Amino acid sequence: MNKKIILVLFISIFSNVLISQSKEEPIVLNTETGDIHGTLLISNPSRITPIVLIIAGSGPTDRNGNNLMMANNSLKMLAESLAKNGISSLRFDKRGIGESKNSGAKESDLRIEHYINDVKQWCNFIKKDNRFGDLIVLGHSEGSLIGMVASQEKQVDKFISLAGTGFPAGDILRKQLKDQSPLVLEMSAPIIEKLEKGETVEKAPEMLYALFRPSVQPYLISWFKYNPQLEIAKLNIPILIVQGTTDIQVNVEDAEKLFESNQKAKKVIIENMNHILKESEAERTKNIQTYSNPKLALKEELIPALVNFINEH
Repeated sequence: MNKKIILVLFISIFSNVLISQSKEEPIVLNTETGDIHGTLLISNPSRITPIVLIIAGSGPTDRNGNNLMMANNSLKMLAESLAKNGISSLRFDKRGIGESKNSGAKESDLRIEHYINDVKQWCNFIKKDNRFGDLIVLGHSEGSLIGMVASQEKQVDKFISLAGTGFPAGDILRKQLKDQSPLVLEMSAPIIEKLEKGETVEKAPEMLYALFRPSVQPYLISWFKYNPQLEIAKLNIPILIVQGTTDIQVNVEDAEKLFESNQKAKKVIIENMNHILKESEAERTKNIQTYSNPKLALKEELIPALVNFINEH
């Protein structure tokens, strides 16, 4: 039999063995404001494995990378792919989302620090479990900023930024609004500046109310004060920054800024990978269509890059 065919068969059989060995179980983090629910995927219960804490991105994104409007299972696929490679993971629904919906504070009381503290508590939770070795925090999109701040705690061994922004949220918002009509940015700019100073705005223009409603302004203030370049510079652990070239939400420039901010960082740029970690063209309509395709596989170069970093000593 051809050696190449034998190798392919061996890899296939080995992957199936790892899948059968893995064990998935629900897990709950008790907090003062309610329970946060997650999924613990143990790659091999018979030995100590590294574990990745996966933090979902912004908005109502659940532990699997989905929301009510679209399902792509990107984070679920990520966890399962890591398990095939001998790496356990924990992914969770953020407070107010999915099964954790009852743990959310009122919108007016929510701050980004709530999410950061939740990640710190998950890290403490994991570190007390002797089934796991190295703890790797992986933040996707907005989860990257949350993860890098939480990873400044000593119990984290490595950090991965996956499609994470490299600029403060206020600057990102200005850039996004610049693509709208000039009037939108003209009305938004003074509001953003005030929020960056820690001040709320009494009346937001009606056409901008959804973005700057009074109840969300305290969260925006808490978010705007963090600069990812400054926060990642504080980390004294191995760092991996991964970015796709056809991501229409975060640019390669963001990855470059993060990479330049910490000498311990490594960078992987994956051609034709979009924001949900799937293969896609850059054209916006075709790109967004992938967001609702749970059958589309992860970009093939992604998992090897993550596994190599996680297993490095």
